[in-house]
Amino acid sequence: MSGEQSTAGRLYGVGLGPGDPSLMTVRAVEVIAEADVIAYHSARHGRSIARSIAAKHIRADHIEERLVYPVTTETTDHPGGYKGAMEEFYAEASARLAAHLDAGRTVAVLAEGDPLFYGSYMHMHKRLADRYDTEVIPGVTSVSAAAARLGTPLAEGEEVLTILPGTLPEEELTARLASTDAAVVMKLGRTFTKVRSALEASGRLGDARYVERATMAGERLAELADVDAESVPYFSVAVLPSQVDTERPEARERGEVVVVGTGPAGPLWLTPETRGALAAADDLVGYTTYLDRVPRRPGQVRHGSDNRVESERAEFALDLARRGRRVAVVSGGDPGVFAMATAVLEAASHKEYADVPVRVLPGVTAANAAAARAGAPLGHDYATISLSDRLKPWEVIAERLHAAASADLVLALYNPGSRSRTWQVAKARELLLEHRAPDTPVVVARDVGGTGERVRIVRLADLDPAEVDMRTILLVGSSQTRAVRRGDGEEMVWTPRRYPEA
Repeated sequence: MSGEQSTAGRLYGVGLGPGDPSLMTVRAVEVIAEADVIAYHSARHGRSIARSIAAKHIRADHIEERLVYPVTTETTDHPGGYKGAMEEFYAEASARLAAHLDAGRTVAVLAEGDPLFYGSYMHMHKRLADRYDTEVIPGVTSVSAAAARLGTPLAEGEEVLTILPGTLPEEELTARLASTDAAVVMKLGRTFTKVRSALEASGRLGDARYVERATMAGERLAELADVDAESVPYFSVAVLPSQVDTERPEARERGEVVVVGTGPAGPLWLTPETRGALAAADDLVGYTTYLDRVPRRPGQVRHGSDNRVESERAEFALDLARRGRRVAVVSGGDPGVFAMATAVLEAASHKEYADVPVRVLPGVTAANAAAARAGAPLGHDYATISLSDRLKPWEVIAERLHAAASADLVLALYNPGSRSRTWQVAKARELLLEHRAPDTPVVVARDVGGTGERVRIVRLADLDPAEVDMRTILLVGSSQTRAVRRGDGEEMVWTPRRYPEA
């Protein structure tokens, strides 16, 4: 970038690579040779890994600026704590470099790996690059070096690579590790025990590799599960490599069935826990429409079927698990709301499946998704009722509609209509109007999250059964539900959490 002062020197952020001096780029060597000032960070003991990598290129006539951290892992009595001490240090260090730049000297700040990847140089860059001509020399990162030393691809094809700092909270690490294809966790050292626990909790420990001081003296490669936490330095990483060529076992001593909800539509609605279970499965079982929402993975077998064979699908999944397969039964929305969890648990209660582990993972429900699009119609007590009379008689449905409406509950009406069921919505509207005012807000939500999403707010009296199909959910307000058109023209619905007499 162009500096404001034509007589000022130039700033370089020089990436040195992962440690082996022979992995420095030609440009990095050129810049060091041209520089007047060589700056590098170090701890208070004075040793600098960055300087040691570039040592043979540093001349006696170079001006050296050693930027010594006031604190690393120890405590500090600075009134601003660790953050305050570091902010003061970065301000002072950048001022020292600015003095050289103002004097017309070229300054090269050395950085292990890449200068803008978890590096100290970036703190100088943010404080100086807007004032001086600056060039950043990229370097080979420790991530690339670790993969090279392991001799395994990090990510292939459409796999997602996630890079995480080990300093994240354990729950956050677990969620992110569970939901990604491949990962590298940086900054181990004191975080190693937590990272190991997160890998174990996410079911990924068996795949994890450990790389210490890649390309440097003292390099160590190991299965992460075998590493002693007391031996782990800061300059080490955990690697979950590409899964593309990983062979899924034909059989385990013990399989399992996990019933997962994909939410109302595509990948945006998956939870991290669900993503992890889907990625770990040997077999996916489900209605073909829901299976199509799940990314394809090498070695994974899909068993799609019609939407009306829930019992057969559940028994098929349990039979696979009895043979040692890890099976994910895929359901739309939440698997426990008019979906596959009931069918699986009912089948699993039979004696022949008593020893098959079964877990149910929650998903975003159609009701919750539709409510969020419309505002907050489910802000108070509500009832969830299916209008489908395929599995229960209409008389039961009508009785429940009367009871919920007379209790002044908001209603979430699932399965309101289909090509073969066209009269239920009209009959439900008739029943509800016995208890609700004609202008009661009704959210008519179709294909929420999908390409055909359409969410409308209508009066109960104006609810048109012809607009309703199996991809639609209806949210019928209570006597307290309000619909207001805001300044931007958007109509929002909410149900107050407090009754007037409360």
